Amino acid sequence: MNKTETTVKRLEIFGIATDPIYVGTGGYTIGRVDNTIVRDPITKIPKIPGSTFAGTWRYYTALKLQAYFKSGYRTSIAERKGKNLDEIFINNPPDWVKGFERNKYAKIKCAGQDDKPNLSIDESQNDDSGHCGSCIVCKVFGFSKKDRSWQGLLFFSDLNIIFFPVYTRLGVKWVTSPILLEQIGISESVEGEKIKTKEGNEQWLNLGWLNLEVDKKHNIEETELPAEFKNFVKPENIVIVPDSLISQIINSNLEVRTSVSIDPITGAAKEGALFTSEAIPRGTVFHGEVRIFDKSGLTGDKALPNYEQIKGALCDSKHFYETLGIGGMTTRGFGRLKIEIKNCGVKEEKEGGQQNGQ
Repeated sequence: MNKTETTVKRLEIFGIATDPIYVGTGGYTIGRVDNTIVRDPITKIPKIPGSTFAGTWRYYTALKLQAYFKSGYRTSIAERKGKNLDEIFINNPPDWVKGFERNKYAKIKCAGQDDKPNLSIDESQNDDSGHCGSCIVCKVFGFSKKDRSWQGLLFFSDLNIIFFPVYTRLGVKWVTSPILLEQIGISESVEGEKIKTKEGNEQWLNLGWLNLEVDKKHNIEETELPAEFKNFVKPENIVIVPDSLISQIINSNLEVRTSVSIDPITGAAKEGALFTSEAIPRGTVFHGEVRIFDKSGLTGDKALPNYEQIKGALCDSKHFYETLGIGGMTTRGFGRLKIEIKNCGVKEEKEGGQQNGQ
């Protein structure tokens, strides 16, 4: 194992949209819809940007950490001074909470943008505003204070679509392509503009408005699918299309929702305030990764959470995506996402990773 493999570890992330997902580009456009969503600039396939993912996960990790304090979100740093960890946290918190001693400085303001970056770390630990610069949230996701800036230990990739639901005459099928399947280690190919299904005998199959010829069977077995979603997407419902068509199929089958602004005085619709928004439909399956960087050998900082603590924090807070969601218009029925982390409950052998932070 080389140096890079010991200092950078990867967590595979899978996501299943339980609501339409809207991550907007900002502003309005002239075209089929007013509010467009973020797309890959090369393939033009919609995605969830890593920056959106990182920002929401920081917030959810901070919420989960605060929930373990005995007085909940109202606990101030001043109230914790002079107390041991057993007096600060609820009974039997996980290791990522109690095992990292500097969590006693954590505050709810560590979740968002620092409102007092002009304070030093010591000053911030005596103030209930701004980032503390010491807890697992600040160490893992980064911070910037008057006397020190810290990049953080996590690097988020974009969440890319792997399987996309499309209505057909045989019901809903999950469409993918060879280049998308490569991301999860499945090798398949198609010829020309023909498609593959599990049975291979449908002759023709409509994918939305597009009618394509079925070439042959695909070889995807249930055992090849990641355990995180193989019970959701069955091999018999998978259709493999050419890489040249996947972008067109996805973009022509996005959910488009029409909304209208409400006049707060009359309670009725505003005149001329009708607008449309597009979104990634529910049932879409995503794939990405989180890279965890071990900086202990580079900085000499012993007050860093180890790999298992960071992984525990991510696993313990991911459930917030199922309720609070991601992206925009979450109060209008958008945004809920079920996140699965591969081997989330499996403890890996120690390989000279980060220090415990005691």
